[in-house]
Amino acid sequence: MKESIIAKKSYDFAVEIVELYKLLIKREKEFVMSKQLLRSGTSIGANIAEASGSISKREFIAKMQISYKEAHEVKFWVRLMTDTGYLTTTEKEMLLSKNEEIIKILSAILKSAKE
Repeated sequence: MKESIIAKKSYDFAVEIVELYKLLIKREKEFVMSKQLLRSGTSIGANIAEASGSISKREFIAKMQISYKEAHEVKFWVRLMTDTGYLTTTEKEMLLSKNEEIIKILSAILKSAKE
């Protein structure tokens, strides 16, 4: 079966978040906020993967809603880490652009699933 677009995009995003986390702990010696970003950024894809194995529509929607909320949390951590000097503007723009695309897809999936 072909992998869904959201599953691929969220997995690729998680890989980028992991790479960024490794860079932040090495480059900036920052361990607290970067860990929060790691958790929320990888949780998006993990919950989408769980949703794909859901046994009910209700469970599917619940897992997708968690992914949606985690994606919004990513925005918070990226902005905070940029404003406190841990991320560059370029890193911020790249991450927020990809994250916003994921949010839009998740929003459409949730809207469709609830109808």
